Amino acid sequence: MLTQTILQSQILPPIMKFVNTKAIVALQNGMIYTLPFIIVGSIFLILSNIPIPAVANAINASGWGAIFNQAYTTTFNIMALWGSIGIAYIYVKNEGYEPLAGGLTACASFLMLQTLAIDSPLKAALTSGINNGQMSGKVVTENIDKLPHALQTFLEAPVTGVININWLGGDGMIAAIIVGLIVGWAYSAMMKAGWTIKLPKQVPPAVSNQFTAMIPAGVILIVTMLIFGAFNNFAHTDFLQWVYKTIQSPLQGVSDSFGGAVVIAFLVPFFWFFGVHGGLIVGSIAGSLLQANSFDNAQLYRAGKLTIANGAHVVTNEFYNNFINLTGSGITIGLVIFILIAAKSAQMKSLGKLELVPGIFNINEPFLFGMPIVMNPFLAIPFFLTPIVVAISTYCVIRFGIVPPLNGMAAPWTTPAVISGFLIGGWKMAIWQACTLVISTLIYWPFAKKYDNILLKREQANETK
Repeated sequence: MLTQTILQSQILPPIMKFVNTKAIVALQNGMIYTLPFIIVGSIFLILSNIPIPAVANAINASGWGAIFNQAYTTTFNIMALWGSIGIAYIYVKNEGYEPLAGGLTACASFLMLQTLAIDSPLKAALTSGINNGQMSGKVVTENIDKLPHALQTFLEAPVTGVININWLGGDGMIAAIIVGLIVGWAYSAMMKAGWTIKLPKQVPPAVSNQFTAMIPAGVILIVTMLIFGAFNNFAHTDFLQWVYKTIQSPLQGVSDSFGGAVVIAFLVPFFWFFGVHGGLIVGSIAGSLLQANSFDNAQLYRAGKLTIANGAHVVTNEFYNNFINLTGSGITIGLVIFILIAAKSAQMKSLGKLELVPGIFNINEPFLFGMPIVMNPFLAIPFFLTPIVVAISTYCVIRFGIVPPLNGMAAPWTTPAVISGFLIGGWKMAIWQACTLVISTLIYWPFAKKYDNILLKREQANETK
């Protein structure tokens, strides 16, 4: 009890103060706007890369492969762009101002901060090969002098005046968060300070709102232009690339580590145990990095190179949603299984029937607050231990090649276990996900049995009174 008192009075208050800051709330709620595009885009990703060669060849031969790829590219593949808009939108909205102009200003700033050019076709060939890998970039380089001069010039010249979508996806995620937060804050601050053009009340709101936004948006875009110019002239790069190399890449490495998986698996039930939504807190902080990891895996999957040796990540957003939080925070399906098979107390039996269907769809709030698991010392150990054991074992089976890396597809979080495993990693992942349900049952069983006996004795004592 003393430990719980210390945690509640000294540790949780500063954590909750941080979690409820304007920036974290905007990040948490703003990133939700990316989910429809990620989930729908994932479907297009699977359709364009059906893991059955005969079906995949037929789809590509029909031309539908290119169509599915177009849909994927303009949804999932530009998740950072959606994130920058959503974060600024929520920030401005929470400050009490018309939010769409703030979100669009963040979009313009994010696009302005990248170099409007891509590598030359020759450089692209050096890294990926041409003609589906049948003619490597090395071959092109060695024989470039034999090509006509006009073709040589084309191959060696960079392509300018285009938007490089590489930075609109997972690689630009941290930069998008920075842009979204700063633009949301700056836009709101200028609105508070009265830096606006005020029109007569007779002017329709749709028109007056745009004039109101003109000065804040203009100031932000001018500053953005100066930042782009500074990076371009002095650092010989752009802001998005600089953020990726100096901030995002190291953080992705941490999130994808064994230690990162364990910490994430511990923090979700830790917050929930004290009645705080651990999934939202951890997801808002680590989710952007995990989504970037998913994006990288999706790109490898699309290229047919999804292996650890090729740089695939182990810990992704799907690792978080479909393993650490499988059947709900704490992976409480093992508790449901115990109740359905062996529970004797009326309290457990009634709650087990109530939780069965929601648990199948990864919703376990009835258990967390009804059993309860929150602040319940009898069930604390399995509640903390199960996600950690599942995270460690899943990390190992992926890292050592027993099952393939997750393919980057974002199955809706309510997708039942085994089905979600198949969608995000194929039949091997579906089998492994079924194994994690067994792990949950084995861990919860002895603790649930002991707690059930305690509840049964209480019920019997009440009956004799």
